[in-house]
Amino acid sequence: MIKTIARLLRHRWLDEADARRAVPPALAERLRQRVAASERRHTGEIRICVEGGLPTSYLWRHLRDGLSAEDIVRQRALMMFSKLRVWDTEHNNGVLIYLLLAEHAIELVADRGVSRLVPPAAWQAMARQLGGALREGRFEDGLTQALEEVSAVLVAHFPEAEDAPLRPLNQLPDEPVLR
Repeated sequence: MIKTIARLLRHRWLDEADARRAVPPALAERLRQRVAASERRHTGEIRICVEGGLPTSYLWRHLRDGLSAEDIVRQRALMMFSKLRVWDTEHNNGVLIYLLLAEHAIELVADRGVSRLVPPAAWQAMARQLGGALREGRFEDGLTQALEEVSAVLVAHFPEAEDAPLRPLNQLPDEPVLR
C-alpha cells in the first residue's frame, strides 16, 4: 500500500517542468541534431518523448484494473506513439524512444515495418540495457545510447540508398517532445 501511494505521489509530483530539467534546451538541441544525423543514414523516422509522470487516467487503470506499472508505462508509450504520429511514415518504419521519469522507465515502440524484422524481445532487451543510465540520472547518456541502438537497427534494415534521389522532406519533427 505504501509503495502504491508513493508511486501515485511521484507521478503527481513530476510534470513537464521536470522533463525540461532532465532535458534542458542545450541537450534537446543536441538530441535533435543526433536524430537528424541518424535519419540521414536510413529511411526510418525516430521520435524521442520524455514525460514527467503519467496522466491520472493511467494511474487510475493501474489501481482499478490491477495492471502492473510496466503494463501501464507500455500503454502510455503506445498512446504517445499514436499521438505523435510515429506510425504515419511512408515505409512504416518509425520508432519512438519513450522515457517516463516517474518510473525511470524507457520504452521503445516500433512501427509494423520495423516490427516485422525485429522481434519484441530484441526491443525489450535494448530497453532493459538502456535503463541503467536513466535510473542513474544520466539522461543524455541513456537517450544517446538509445538513439544509437535504434539507428543501428534502422540502418541495418532500412539503409538510405547511396544513389537514391534526394530524400523527401523530413516526415516527423526531430525535436524531443517534453511533457
